[in-house]
Amino acid sequence: MSSSPDRTHRQILEALSGLLLALFVSTLASTVVSTALPRMLCVLRGSPTQYTWVVTATLLAATVATPIFGKLADLFSKRTLIQIAVLIFIAGSIAAGLSQNAGQLIAARALQGVGVGAVQTLVNIAIGALVSPRERGRYAGYLSSVTSISTIGGPLLGGFIVDTSWLGWRWCFFVGIPVAIVALIILQLTLRLPIYRRDNVKIDYWGATLITAGVSLLLIWVSFVDDAFAWASWQTAAMVGGSILLLGVALWVESRVSEPIVPLRAIRQRATALAILGSLAAGTAMYGATVFLTQYFQISRGHTPTEAGLLTIPMMAGILISSIVGGRLVTRTGKLKPFLITGTIALTAGFVILGLLDQHTPMPLIGFAMVLVGAGVGLTLQNFVLVVQNAVALTDIGAASATVVFFRSLGGTVGVAVLGAVLARQVGAGTADGVPPATAYGDATGHVFLISAAVAVVGVVAALLLKPITLRTNADARKPQAMEAVVKSQK
Repeated sequence: MSSSPDRTHRQILEALSGLLLALFVSTLASTVVSTALPRMLCVLRGSPTQYTWVVTATLLAATVATPIFGKLADLFSKRTLIQIAVLIFIAGSIAAGLSQNAGQLIAARALQGVGVGAVQTLVNIAIGALVSPRERGRYAGYLSSVTSISTIGGPLLGGFIVDTSWLGWRWCFFVGIPVAIVALIILQLTLRLPIYRRDNVKIDYWGATLITAGVSLLLIWVSFVDDAFAWASWQTAAMVGGSILLLGVALWVESRVSEPIVPLRAIRQRATALAILGSLAAGTAMYGATVFLTQYFQISRGHTPTEAGLLTIPMMAGILISSIVGGRLVTRTGKLKPFLITGTIALTAGFVILGLLDQHTPMPLIGFAMVLVGAGVGLTLQNFVLVVQNAVALTDIGAASATVVFFRSLGGTVGVAVLGAVLARQVGAGTADGVPPATAYGDATGHVFLISAAVAVVGVVAALLLKPITLRTNADARKPQAMEAVVKSQK
């Protein structure tokens, strides 16, 4: 069965338009603050630890929202869920723009993160239901263009806003609201998807709560250890022990509930487990590179926020070109593994070069490394999701897609928090020894990217261990007759 026998190419593009707008505004929210954060935290008198948590809070909330909305997508209308997610995003954006201190900003960013995580996973799920895996490459150019424009435009727009006196940093959050409202209207008018409902699906709130609490406690410990308290202290014992206990209980819950938030049976499958490993590496790369490179350009090299945004264009160009070309080649060949191997190797090589960073690293070398990192992200980010979507029935596509996106977000969350903590410690140690702040920051950024290179190697191993995959040409993994039976049963 074709992915859309009753839809023309034009109808698919119309349906995609609202999805792409929603994806655009959610991605923009993740990147627009990267160049503006130093100014925001200066005005709000935030600490270096709060700096990291403005990013981490959004990623953590997005991580939690991902599997919950993925499960809901197997129960209810995907269009309605996306519209609810956009409304949550708008509420978080308004709260962030009205924040009066760093604590309020972090809380508002967490609310915004729920909307971001829900939108991004639901868009992936809706597109998976709209077109077959093999045809996905035909539309990859549109997806990649939207992602690249919002990723490139985010730092540029954030820099422009904070450098413009009559706007101010609060408009970094207000600017996306009109676009989100337009997305709501277009989704209502154009998106029509059948509901492939699963019977007796339940939301695993206990699992989500325990996983969130365990990961949050661990991230809080990473942020404050060796600063507010020592490594060998009762605080360390309480936080690390508490995190291990919470995650252990979460594992116990997940192994016993009928519909776990992280389905262990899916993780035990070779393709899904390897896709998750690769997504962890890609998530760390995507979020870590954007956050730390823009800081490096401003603090170590002395560029303005706008200039810092412009200097990240090579990485975004790498994402755009590789995802468009790679998407078309995937559609033509039906193969995924060669592109995943190429992407993960490019990602690792780019981070190895960025590991050489210091205050005086030549800009052409940095630009070349950013192109490699961007190419790696473009060839891996969506393709690891596609590995899983290709293997499951349409009734399971919500939970399956959300599982991979969940671990990708988790990788980004933990990556930014841990790497941010390492960066802060090394900068503090360097300045305490009399090293100029700009020099200390440049050296510390290089160390952070060497750690990122080691994480990226995990993605290479995952891609190599994947069995060769040929993408199917129908939207559902089951036989066409079986899928038609499901659709008829809903009438």
